Amino acid sequence: MAQVTGAAVTGARLKRLATPYAYLFPTLMLMALLMVVPMIMVVQYSLMDNVITNKHPQFVGLENYAKVFQDEVFLEAAGHTLYFTVMSVIFHMVVGLMFALLLNSKLLGSVPKAIFRAVYVLPWMFTATIVAILWRLLLDPSGVINYILKFTGLAQSYAEWFGSSATALNAVTFVNIWAGYPFYMVSLLAGLQGVPADLYEAAMIDGAGSVRRFWHITIPQLMPIIRSISMLDFIWTMQVFPLVWLTTGGGPIHATEMLSTYTYKLAFSSYKFSLASASAVVILVFSLAIAFVYVKYQKARD
Repeated sequence: MAQVTGAAVTGARLKRLATPYAYLFPTLMLMALLMVVPMIMVVQYSLMDNVITNKHPQFVGLENYAKVFQDEVFLEAAGHTLYFTVMSVIFHMVVGLMFALLLNSKLLGSVPKAIFRAVYVLPWMFTATIVAILWRLLLDPSGVINYILKFTGLAQSYAEWFGSSATALNAVTFVNIWAGYPFYMVSLLAGLQGVPADLYEAAMIDGAGSVRRFWHITIPQLMPIIRSISMLDFIWTMQVFPLVWLTTGGGPIHATEMLSTYTYKLAFSSYKFSLASASAVVILVFSLAIAFVYVKYQKARD
């Protein structure tokens, strides 16, 4: 009788332990099918000669990686991606912090704050397709931006912002900054509202001005949030594809070529799937490196 009771208790305990995994199983299977399996296939493809178009691909080792790193367009795309990512992250933080400070200011009433909050968060609500179409119209040679610059005398002629190799990369970067700063604004605003007022009161009693309070209280209190969202933003921005593809397509003459557009063109324009897989694995390694740093930081913070 005791053995039967013990077995029943053990069975109930195992059932209780297995229940959460049973609920997670469908999601884990879906993630494995849609993420893990394709990643393994891409890594495998990167070690073969041209797959899909070749019925009998041969193992070539790291030959595809060597070809990718020797390609001048890849190196140019890597430089553009680094510039695009770093500038976007920096200005996302600067603009987002500026608007967060404005919305957290006591100088504004509740109604103006609500209006500004709704206006400032609008870019975050648009999809990449809407953002690309909107700014292609605004930055068109006959668009509103050129008209305003010509009317105010700031420009002598109509500029082709996306059509000139001299301005295309900066134009795409500006559009990405405009589309992404609300994420920082919302996160930093939440952080500002969580800073204890006692710290500012004590600093004011000690004679600290607004600038010193900002640098010695606000920034240190927000630093954990800034580090976290900056690393996340770096990973997301490095892989941006729709915005660049829909505005410039990586042109003109590779002026806005990113690693994402370079990989896409290798696969679906040149049908060099093995080289595209190698390029995708390089992007994956970069992303995993930043993700590893992010996870290590989060663990240390916890």
